[in-house]
Amino acid sequence: MSAAEHHVAVLGATPKAGRFAHQAVIRLKQHGYKITPVHPKFAEIEDLPVSSSLTQINEQVDTLTLYVGPDKLAGMVSEIVNLKPGRVIFNPGTESRELQSALDDAGIQWQEDCTLVMLQAGKF
Repeated sequence: MSAAEHHVAVLGATPKAGRFAHQAVIRLKQHGYKITPVHPKFAEIEDLPVSSSLTQINEQVDTLTLYVGPDKLAGMVSEIVNLKPGRVIFNPGTESRELQSALDDAGIQWQEDCTLVMLQAGKF
């Protein structure tokens, strides 16, 4: 699958420069990925329309990359499982045993890694 065909949802995306979630959107865009930023408070990030929640995404997500803490993820477990992403990336600080267990039960691949490092290493 080419980058242009690979749909990445960035949960916790932000327009705030310097934040890792913002850098991820920029780097994914530079690499040519199809991106859906997800955040309840913003309409647009880096000229991309933002979904206010995962439930608003109506197409298959190949990769869901997480930039929200485990406390917020606890209330989103069913949304994430129902999204049925091809894989979930737990960026540093987002690790959630509850969500990881639910993903295991649903047969959804996940990994603890860093989207920015994966992109730089060509292993995304």
